[in-house]
Amino acid sequence: MNLAGRILHWAGWKFTINITPLDKCVIVIAPHTSNWDFILGELAIHSVGMKAGFLMKSTWFFFPLGFLMRGLGGIAVNRKHSGNVTHAVVEAFNTHQRLAIGITPEGTRSANPHWHTGALRIAKEAQVPLVLAYFDYGKREVCIDRIMQLTDDVDADMLRIKQYYRHFTARYPEKFTTGLDEEDRAQQFNQQH
Repeated sequence: MNLAGRILHWAGWKFTINITPLDKCVIVIAPHTSNWDFILGELAIHSVGMKAGFLMKSTWFFFPLGFLMRGLGGIAVNRKHSGNVTHAVVEAFNTHQRLAIGITPEGTRSANPHWHTGALRIAKEAQVPLVLAYFDYGKREVCIDRIMQLTDDVDADMLRIKQYYRHFTARYPEKFTTGLDEEDRAQQFNQQH
């Protein structure tokens, strides 16, 4: 067991991988309510010798922290230019033989029922698998769990993703919402009319 694995084990966490490792993929990671999620994720992937890039708000890339973030695989995201980020990540997939990018669809550590669809769009445009991974603070587990088959309906795919994540325990449960109660009602209304 390497140092990352020992730290994770010492902290009482376990890391499981339920899929065959992939050369390229987009990894959707939730729930995301704490900076500890990032630390746990980094420990987990390094405990098995994996590497994954991640998207992070550009304000975290200040000197000297920016060097560390980029060294760990960070890609700065300017939220005002999200279309450019999607294009840049798709290009990175096209030019690398091995690349995994972790994305939190909530886009924030605060409660946000309106999840971003960038991970789905990147996976679709880059023609790479979309993988679902989770943090579960109730079970003290980080898991790379399953590959999700995408359709041409981004809204339906996002609904399936939210349904998958709704049962996991966040570090701060009050900050984690899928917004499914409202969306379920809206979808049922649309189906009836």
